[in-house]
Amino acid sequence: MLTIIDRYILKKYLSTFGLMLLLFVPIGIMLNLAEQIGKMIDNEAPLVEILIYYGNFTIYIGSLLFPIFLFLSIIFFTSKMANNTEIVAILSSGVSFRRFLRPYWIGASIIAVMMFLMGMFIVPSASKGFNEFKFKYLKKGTKDRVTSNIFNQLGDGDYIYVSSFDPARQIGYNFTYEHFGEDGELEYKISSANIRWLEEDSLYRLTSYTRRNLRGATEQVETKRRLDTLFTFQIDDLTPVSYIAETKNLFELNEFIRDQKRKGASNVNTYVMVKYKRWALPVTAFVLTIIGVAVSSIKRRGGMGVNLAFGIGVAFIYIFMDKVFGTLAEQSGFPPLLAVVIPNVFFGILGYYMLQQAKR
Repeated sequence: MLTIIDRYILKKYLSTFGLMLLLFVPIGIMLNLAEQIGKMIDNEAPLVEILIYYGNFTIYIGSLLFPIFLFLSIIFFTSKMANNTEIVAILSSGVSFRRFLRPYWIGASIIAVMMFLMGMFIVPSASKGFNEFKFKYLKKGTKDRVTSNIFNQLGDGDYIYVSSFDPARQIGYNFTYEHFGEDGELEYKISSANIRWLEEDSLYRLTSYTRRNLRGATEQVETKRRLDTLFTFQIDDLTPVSYIAETKNLFELNEFIRDQKRKGASNVNTYVMVKYKRWALPVTAFVLTIIGVAVSSIKRRGGMGVNLAFGIGVAFIYIFMDKVFGTLAEQSGFPPLLAVVIPNVFFGILGYYMLQQAKR
């Protein structure tokens, strides 16, 4: 059962966090609008799409900044309590420091659940709209995927290749499809000048089609000027957009990663990192709560400014470590799980040590 002190601290925890969001997210929107308004006008972005973009922008950017806002809000209201000697009064009344932390754990749990639900199910949809608008109007002409020399494994014995891919027209050039039997021998090979997806008919059109069937030393060749057919892969499977993992919810992302591993995708660690970061985000709420309370629960000479400066420094170090290990996992084969765990474990231990010092 929550006591008056619990409700008092919990109310400050949640209200200060909400206030941080209400203050800084609109500022971020205005800064982004001031920077991008020229490109939106030049590329004739419709007003409705702009409004939808900023709705997605609010969710997308807000989710990225959740940990920082949470950390700063904890430091802000806890420092204020310490400066007003409220914490001293609470502890002097016989409340242990561990008991004093209970409303902080409750608040962290509420925020962690919110982060989990948003990160797994709400943010992916917003990320899709945010990135699609960005590459359509703000980064027009910038490639959002690899479009040349694309190789993909569809199954244990099926491989496809295109020399180049035009995502706008959904057409690939110099297409090759090879099928190998269980013995590892090539059974047939399909090649064409291009492969185009016909959405209205839900099939593929191959131009200058050639199929070679191999039966031992015998080869049968079939050629056609044009062939409409079906394949088991989707046209976008040739080269997913760079932000594809961000646009998938929890269940879709798990399936997508399994599919990419089966295909032998070279950049699968990038997708796995997105998955692990989503799971780690709720844990971050507890880690930052520990550090925030440890930093700000002691009344210091210099007041709240010292605590905020120290807290901001810790936050930037945390972000730096997270980016470094994330880059290592994506580009050098470093295990993605370790890349996510190491920063949280390091700062978790640091927070625990600082909390023990604050108790004294």
